[in-house]
This record gives sequence, structure tokens and C-alpha cells, in this order.
Amino acid sequence: MDVRLSPEQRALQDSVRQVVRNLAPTAVGQLDDVERAAKLDAAVDAAGWRELRTASDDGTPWASAVEAAIVAEELSRGLADAAFLGPTLAAELRRLAGAPAAGGRETVVLESVAVDAAGATSALVLDGLALGVVALDDARVTVDLTRPVATPRSAPEVIGTIGEDDLARWTALVLALTSAELVGSTQGAVQLATDYARERRQYGQPIGSFQAVQHLLADAHVATEGSRSVALHAAWAVDALPPDEALAAAAVAKAYCSRAARAVCEASIQVHGGIGNTWECLAHVHLRRALLSTDIGGGVGPSLETVVAHALR
Repeated sequence: MDVRLSPEQRALQDSVRQVVRNLAPTAVGQLDDVERAAKLDAAVDAAGWRELRTASDDGTPWASAVEAAIVAEELSRGLADAAFLGPTLAAELRRLAGAPAAGGRETVVLESVAVDAAGATSALVLDGLALGVVALDDARVTVDLTRPVATPRSAPEVIGTIGEDDLARWTALVLALTSAELVGSTQGAVQLATDYARERRQYGQPIGSFQAVQHLLADAHVATEGSRSVALHAAWAVDALPPDEALAAAAVAKAYCSRAARAVCEASIQVHGGIGNTWECLAHVHLRRALLSTDIGGGVGPSLETVVAHALR
């Protein structure tokens, strides 16, 4: 595996960062800005990032899982409140089942809840290996203020089936992309805390000059870099390794990134001191997003169980 991003992948990363820089929320109050959110959603739609895993003429996806992970990471880092994960996973399911493209915005149902449901009117659901589509109730905000969820309001209409290997590879993609989102959350939380440590002064000095704060930020940086490495390997494995090995790699990444993201986001709140516990500070938004990404596809426990099961085969 070559861990270096290609020139095309770096260009993709830069383009996502530019959209996030221009249109993502930079304050908690901006999460209620409907006009801004609509512009961000339109920009993501126009860029075609939600179609990265749709089928090309030969049935393979237009882009690799690494490229999808790059988008997921950068959107999460900037707290972008535009749907990406759900539509991307739905597109992958339709590709694997050989089903035609959806007529509108679509997401997926995981554990009875449609995730990343902003703008979606339907969702795909797996019952064993059978793939069905369900209509959705209106989206609602829960723990993650940037990505609403929805509840199915109809019985599934079966539209196809997938194979056992397809299920393993799709599950690996779920874990790889949520791991990439967790990496983005840790990066965003570290950047937020670092910027605050430069600006906030106590006893006439920036708090970033205090050793205790430096240690917190150094540990957070190390955890972030470790998360990025294991998440990048998981994304590469989705397309490059056999399905069972790809699933094991993704499960390792999900367990590591889940633990790291919570610790880093909590450290960011701690660096902010008292203001870190207020609604106006963005630190809790990073933590909330990380908590939802942890739950999607299973957190530390289920991921470690997958790793152990693979090792015992």
C-alpha cells in the first residue's frame, strides 16, 4: 500500500476543504442558517461527491474507497451539515445489487434508523441478503447537530439481493467511512483547541505555553495521526483486499478511531476550560458528531468482536 495521496486525490482533498471553508458552519448559531446549509448541500451535490461509489459502465465504482474517505474526513473536520455518508452507502448497495439508481436523495437504515437523512425521502435496508427500499418520516436532529436521522414509515419493498462477499465488503466500507469521519472529528477538535490555546491568555501568557496544555494537545495530535493511518489502510483495503480481510482491517480502524475520537474531543473541551462546556463553543459539536459516527456500524465492542472472529478462523 502506498500511503501517499496521488495528485488527483490531493486535488479532491483541496476542493472539499475549499467548500467547507466557504460554506460550513463556523459557529453553533450558524447551524440554524437555512440559506447557508442549502448552499453547502448544493455545492456537495454539484461536485458529485455523493456519486463516487455509483457504478461506472463496467460495474465498478467511479472512485475508490480512499477517495470517498477523503471526502468524508474533510466534511467531518469542518462540521459540514450536508449529507454524504448515507447517500454514498446507499449508492454502494445499489451497485452491488445491480439495482438502478434512485430517483431522489436516498440513505441507508442501520439498526432501525435511517442515518444522515438530510434531504432523503427513502432509504435502503438489508434483511439478510435481501435489499429493500422504505419511505421515511421527516428527518429530525438527535445527538449529532449536523446530521439528522429519520424513521422508516413503510414496509421494505424488495428490489434485489447481494452476496455474502458483497455484504462483507459493504460493511467494510461502512466502517472505513465512519472511521474517516472520526478522523475528521479529531482533526477538527485538535485544530479548535490549538487555535484557542494560542489566543487565550492567563497570567499574561497564552495558555498554549503551559506544559499541562501542551501535553494534552500533543497526546491529541498523536492519537489523531494514529487514527488517520489506520483509517487510510481500512479505506484502501475495501477495494484491494479479499472481503473478509477488508472487513477485519475496517473493524480494527473503527475500534481505534472510536476510542481516539472520544478522548481527543473531550481533551478539546478540557483545553477550552469553562467555556468548553457552553453551548456556544463548537467543541461539543465535534464530540456529538464523533459519538454518532462511533455508533454507525457498531462501536468499539462490536468492532473488536469482528477482529477476534476473523483471527479465530
